[in-house]
Amino acid sequence: MRILVTGGAGFLGSHLCDRLIEQGHDVICLDNYFTGSKKNVEHLTGNPRFELVRHDITLPILLEVDRIYNLACPASPVHYQYNPVKTIKTSLLGSVNMLGLAKRVKARILQASTSEVYGDPTVHPQTEEYWGNVNPIGIRSCYDEGKRVAETLFMDYHRQNKVDIRIVRIFNTYGPRMHPNDGRVVSNFIVQALQNKDITVYGDGSQTRSFCFASDLVEAILRAMEQTDSIGPINIGNPGEFTILELAEKVLKLTGSKSKIVREPLPSDDPKQRKPDISKAKKILGWEPKVNLEEGLSQTIEYFKKLT
Repeated sequence: MRILVTGGAGFLGSHLCDRLIEQGHDVICLDNYFTGSKKNVEHLTGNPRFELVRHDITLPILLEVDRIYNLACPASPVHYQYNPVKTIKTSLLGSVNMLGLAKRVKARILQASTSEVYGDPTVHPQTEEYWGNVNPIGIRSCYDEGKRVAETLFMDYHRQNKVDIRIVRIFNTYGPRMHPNDGRVVSNFIVQALQNKDITVYGDGSQTRSFCFASDLVEAILRAMEQTDSIGPINIGNPGEFTILELAEKVLKLTGSKSKIVREPLPSDDPKQRKPDISKAKKILGWEPKVNLEEGLSQTIEYFKKLT
């Protein structure tokens, strides 16, 4: 097939491009390099089945494709809060443009949504039926509400125009090719530990996250696109739940760092608990994550070592 990956030079997008090329597809990788990098896909640039296009999805584009994976959007607080208006435009206008393209060429389109649609959840773990607890006017709203409105658009294009859609809600993901300065907890801790700098834990460190390794995540996305039982939304993530303090201690152990753990105030609207209910993914996709946290962290640490 001929497949378009928006945000294809990003952390997750580049891993997805790798897998699609391995499967024998022609891949058009679209990115404006706001958070993505040519380095993430430079190993693919000589491949005749791979095409790299610099483009911002807030602007329309005409292409002939069979599948669209819509991954374009800054996904870490540091990046999406840098230009919040641009962030919400990417989710809103980008979705309109990609759905319009899918409608015209009759392509199936997958939206990479997020666990942030659940906000600071009052339900634990989070199932797809939970509507969320989101602050519409906070500093994270450009991302949270942008992704929520993108889901609305996908469902309305499906109902009104019969566009063939899939929606996945991605929980915390980590692995090689993460941006070292993206402000996400895994990359923060690893970079700080490798430089023997203080490891910054916000609040008392009791807030929880569930960490899914990139290869597991990409496998789930590929399965979600090609199955015909559900348009979604489907939660994708690792249900193993760890406190931020536990993560910091694992990173210290695996890096052999001399860093100390220091505490900073908790940012506003920071979710206290995050754990996916992946019953739907298990049933519909026949999927569950295989890579445990220590194994995944070890691979990610090796990648960051090469950067420093």
